[in-house]
Amino acid sequence: MPELPEVETIVRALREGGRGGEALPGHRIEAVDVSWARSVAEPSVEGFTRQVVGQRIEAVTRRGKFVVLHLDRQALLIHLRMSGDLRVESTGEQTQPHDRIRFFLSGGLSLVFNDPRKFGRVWLVDDWQNTLAGLGPEPLDEAFTVGELAQRLRVTRRMIKPLLLDQTFLAGLGNIYTDEALHLARIHPLAPAWKLSTEQVARLWGAIRSVLMEGIRRNGASIDWVYRGGEFQHHFLVYQRAGMPCQGCGSPIQRIVVGQRGTYFCPVCQPPWEG
Repeated sequence: MPELPEVETIVRALREGGRGGEALPGHRIEAVDVSWARSVAEPSVEGFTRQVVGQRIEAVTRRGKFVVLHLDRQALLIHLRMSGDLRVESTGEQTQPHDRIRFFLSGGLSLVFNDPRKFGRVWLVDDWQNTLAGLGPEPLDEAFTVGELAQRLRVTRRMIKPLLLDQTFLAGLGNIYTDEALHLARIHPLAPAWKLSTEQVARLWGAIRSVLMEGIRRNGASIDWVYRGGEFQHHFLVYQRAGMPCQGCGSPIQRIVVGQRGTYFCPVCQPPWEG
């Protein structure tokens, strides 16, 4: 958390204005204040502040769960991890608890990286595509077809739930949208990925794209104090609904632990794998 829909919502706000802030493209970084040095993953804090100051923000995009700020010479990569958030405000606003990095921008704006649990990281890199080359395909790209998903599933020997959480297999999915997609596709989270039928693969491909697009449409999910403004949590079918009736068949939703992650599913709509 945040996952692809939450990060995409943040990126759109930074790019177009929203969530109470102004759009970032066109603004120049005039100064930086790093109050938690470990928030800067690369380069050193000294190198980071020296190199980033004076650069202009050209565009804001997303790759997987990474926010990408395209600068005129380099790029800022921001991974929010468990509790990170970004806000744009007028310079001079009072510092909030857990503000880790503040970028002072032209036009009297500030971009603030807030991270209570201190797991989020920021990189300043020359080639962001090379840095993120290990990520899997974007599930909403036109190039990501049913055929590509089938091919990637055939060469693995892993269970489907932990496989979908692996960012090198597919970029952007986390616990929420994986559970929701598997339920929509009627696939048990412990099913062997390489044994899914052609029909199941097609259902899974459609379900992944469907839940992600719905999550984006609803500005992501706000299920704790970290992420602001989403409403997809009001439309969960299985996630965090253990003991509640499945909206498809009425059976109680179950919770198990898969790969150290709480996993929610319907035992009737998503029967255990046999064979």
